[in-house]
Amino acid sequence: MKKLVLTTAALALTAGVAFAGSHSVVRMGTEGAYPPYNFIDDSGEVAGFERELGDELCARAELTCEWVTNEWDSIIPNLVSGNYDTIIAGMSITAERDEVIDFTQNYTQPDPSAYVVAAGNEGLDVKTAVIAAQASTIQASFIAGMGASLIEFATPEETVAAVKAGEADAVLADRAYLAPIVEADGELAMLDQQELIGGGVGMGLRESDGDLRAKFDAAIQSMKDDGTLNALIAKWEIGEQF
Repeated sequence: MKKLVLTTAALALTAGVAFAGSHSVVRMGTEGAYPPYNFIDDSGEVAGFERELGDELCARAELTCEWVTNEWDSIIPNLVSGNYDTIIAGMSITAERDEVIDFTQNYTQPDPSAYVVAAGNEGLDVKTAVIAAQASTIQASFIAGMGASLIEFATPEETVAAVKAGEADAVLADRAYLAPIVEADGELAMLDQQELIGGGVGMGLRESDGDLRAKFDAAIQSMKDDGTLNALIAKWEIGEQF
């Protein structure tokens, strides 16, 4: 799924806050801007697939949890510095990120990233196109690596707006994020070509919080074993089931 180019692995060495079983509340950090994974609902609360998932994981791990939102581009640095205790924000597990933080096992299968273009431009050659992506994402890194022209934006909404405004030929993002947008907007179309990037989505934690990671790992595995994780994936149309 999505994202994140890291600033420096040295951040991991500066973390002064560890879980160590001493927190009365586990703070769950998310973006709140990437439906269906996470978003802010009409009442101002975090909602979506990861809200339901996170609440269930906390219940199974017998943890008291609260939700914290943070902009994407600083979500790993603010985890490392102790502003919250986990990242549960559609974050793909990558080797680069794993140098700075730890991950639980994945709670989604790897899901293809999709290209969305203006309707009528379905014959686009993405290799020679101008492609928009959210900054610091695995999609942005992929575009840069394949040699296409990349335009980065701070939010996913801006990437889609860039295509509609003619600033970019296409946007590359998670299929689960783009599909409902295309379905609701006749001015947009999805290309048949897709890209499989990353190793599925997991929870990010500080490297010092091994006990907390183990609790969430066990909770994720229990949801896989009894089918409740697959039920949530199907409900929110996230991708392939386990």
